[in-house]
Amino acid sequence: MIVVCFSFVLKQTFHRVREVMAVTVVLMFFGAMTWPYAIEQSQAQIAAWLGNGQLMLDTAVLLSIDIALTFFFCVLHVDLNTSGHVSQRKRQLYRLLKYFPGLMVFPVVFSMLVTLIFALPGVSFPVISWSYGALLFLLVPSATYGLRWLLPEVEIRLEVLFLVNLLLALTGIVVTVNGRTAVAGTGGVDWRALGGIGALVVLGCLAGWGLYEIKNKKINKKRDKR
Repeated sequence: MIVVCFSFVLKQTFHRVREVMAVTVVLMFFGAMTWPYAIEQSQAQIAAWLGNGQLMLDTAVLLSIDIALTFFFCVLHVDLNTSGHVSQRKRQLYRLLKYFPGLMVFPVVFSMLVTLIFALPGVSFPVISWSYGALLFLLVPSATYGLRWLLPEVEIRLEVLFLVNLLLALTGIVVTVNGRTAVAGTGGVDWRALGGIGALVVLGCLAGWGLYEIKNKKINKKRDKR
């Protein structure tokens, strides 16, 4: 949860003030207005959720989707700042990924709200939730600009974002549930499956190389016409 929050804040450092405040307001209202659902939870139910292996594996899948989108954002960011020609479709996709806050930050915000409600018995639920929302409203911009002050170079922040999500990806792959791994190990090698993966890798490389050559030819033709 800490790494997910750090990745979320780190991605916000690539935004301007308006975008940071818009995402902050969304998180504030999400944290403040979900208390009717938070009070329906119990510690026993949360413990049962954490002990549910299938639910944890589903959560790992959502985490993997979030990580893949962040990886794609990092690659597009580098491409847009280093390529001489960038298509309009790629720019639109980059904007979409840039403004996408992530999937896992919302469950983390909700779980923190549930923890606060259990930690403050006797306090009004709306008071806890709206105070929590106000704390998020102050904390997210402060953490974003504090991190931008610590890491002023855009390239370093992008590299750290990539490495942090790589750490999350490795954690998701080696996810454990109640002391068992998500995938049981085998003593032999499935040569058919291994060959299929190798064939997919080769086909992917050939397709990428072909698209690269076609793109270069189009760019060269445009340059020749000019």
